[in-house]
Amino acid sequence: MQSVTTTVDSVVIIPTYNEKENVAAIIEAVFALPREFDILIIDDNSPDGTAGIVKGLQAKYPARLHLMERAGKLGLGTAYIAGFKWALERSYEYIFEMDADFSHNPADLLKLHAACAEQGADLAIGSRYVTGVNVVNWPMGRVLMSFYASRYVRIVTGMPINDATAGFVCYRRRVLQTLPLDDIRFKGYAFQIEMKFLAYKYGFRIVEVPIIFVNRVLGTSKMSSGIFSEGFFGVLRLKWSSFFTKYNRKEQKE
Repeated sequence: MQSVTTTVDSVVIIPTYNEKENVAAIIEAVFALPREFDILIIDDNSPDGTAGIVKGLQAKYPARLHLMERAGKLGLGTAYIAGFKWALERSYEYIFEMDADFSHNPADLLKLHAACAEQGADLAIGSRYVTGVNVVNWPMGRVLMSFYASRYVRIVTGMPINDATAGFVCYRRRVLQTLPLDDIRFKGYAFQIEMKFLAYKYGFRIVEVPIIFVNRVLGTSKMSSGIFSEGFFGVLRLKWSSFFTKYNRKEQKE
């Protein structure tokens, strides 16, 4: 793979679907940070005009704001896989996942970056549960479901991770070069679990960085019961298939 040289070492991948209320503000918030991050928006043909808003801002940030438009709503996991491959074609060392709706505080990108760049982590997870339950404005039922889902994942997989479904993370480049991205099978909650499980099985150093997760104020949640179902049964399939898989780390070379 031939790398395209970039002047910034970090890129934040933000999938969007109908995020017109949030997308401009989240972009401006990331670019206002004291450390430089590029942004890749991956939009799944949002009918509300999200991509058009991003295109308008690209004139303001021509070298730092990137847009990938897809034909339809293809799933969170496939969006991130496409984004990872895009980032690996460039010289980014730190590759982030973040939501568009401000449930993840953009300022916490600095903490995740430091965990990898300064403290030696290969995968830094913005964790809601490493220091208790740090979730704001979620219904209690959803908090309990999320919390105990992570406990369930930890018990079944053996991963020493408190927030296995977290979607706010930083990967070192070498992690994504090593993981078999074309073999990732899940799209929703289970995608986040599968990525962490593979990083764990390949022996990468994983740390959890405490964050406060705040439920979205604007726009509509994309959560569904099908996503939870995929996560529940997907964990069992992941564990079962791991008995028949050899996790030999052979990092790709540029």
